Amino acid sequence: MKRRELLGTGATAITAALGAGVLGSCTIRKNDEISEPGRPKVKWRMATSWPLSLDTIYGGAETISQRVLELSGGGFQIKPYAAGELVPGLEVLDAVQAGSVECGHTASYYYIGKNPAFAFGTSVPFGLTAQQQNAWLYEAGGNTLLNNLYSDFGVIGFPAGNTGAQMGGWFKRKLDGLQSLQGLKMRIPGLGGKVMAELGVNVQVLPGGEIYLALDRGAIDAAEWTGPYDDEKLGLYRAAKFYYYPGWWEPGPTLSGLVNKKAWNKLPKEYQEIFISACYEANLTMLSRYDNLNGAALQNLLAKGTELVPYEDSILQSAQNASYQMYSDLAIKNQDFRKVFTEWKKFQNEIFGWNQINEFSYSRFNYKLPENKQ
Repeated sequence: MKRRELLGTGATAITAALGAGVLGSCTIRKNDEISEPGRPKVKWRMATSWPLSLDTIYGGAETISQRVLELSGGGFQIKPYAAGELVPGLEVLDAVQAGSVECGHTASYYYIGKNPAFAFGTSVPFGLTAQQQNAWLYEAGGNTLLNNLYSDFGVIGFPAGNTGAQMGGWFKRKLDGLQSLQGLKMRIPGLGGKVMAELGVNVQVLPGGEIYLALDRGAIDAAEWTGPYDDEKLGLYRAAKFYYYPGWWEPGPTLSGLVNKKAWNKLPKEYQEIFISACYEANLTMLSRYDNLNGAALQNLLAKGTELVPYEDSILQSAQNASYQMYSDLAIKNQDFRKVFTEWKKFQNEIFGWNQINEFSYSRFNYKLPENKQ
């Protein structure tokens, strides 16, 4: 069975369970002016943090929009907007909170200035992989903890995308130990940025659409974004040659679909369930697309002269030490952070123990086989 057929079958089951019969008697239509007879007409706007050029990460918003339209028989319409079209890319939460848009697609760690615990909604340094993140959010209560935080802003959130493990950034010159980080101007958001600041980096936070020019013109010396596919699209390889790995600050970053709580409460229950299902699909689809695209993109970058460089162990160890010291300090200062971190750390200990036995042992053996070394 093809993927699209499988998803269509699953979607039919979901709507049938809701007693809606959304797909039972309708044909999927692209015309957003046509809706099923008797279905309420709802039109929303979605602000995003992404430029249109990044088709996979912006595609998360498009997946939500398209699936909501299809599953509602055209009754529920969401129009996504690229960063800057309605609001700047780093102000999506503010717009959703204010109700100037009904929903948004963003990364919660952009808003750690409002509450540092928002970092856990995306990714934290030396944290969880994409699958571990999904397990924490969906099954171990992580998203409930996050929505307790969002409630202070009149917002509700859902996992709605994941890039998979990221790369460690583009540098104009090679690093030579910890001392080479002193004064380095680097674009890196979230708690990873705070750790880099502890290591002496002059941290900058820029939306994706502004990274290339800043790097190319020397306003910054280094920048991280996502991984080979998006980094190639942004042209970062033309502004810096050295491509570092691993992206220890984002081993499995989740993106979020945020909804204004008042707008959410006005939705029919059926449309709420459709939105949740669409976010779930966007979360899985984005991760699958990146895993499919990044390998070929990396080979393209290498062919264009990019040089892969691993972070030195001294940098990784110092970054890990600084990360856990930061967690300890934030847990003392911030009650919300302490609550989320306590639950998150318990889950991390359990899942790391399990994955060390099953997945890590497999990877350690399989990836060292001669035929897999290209």
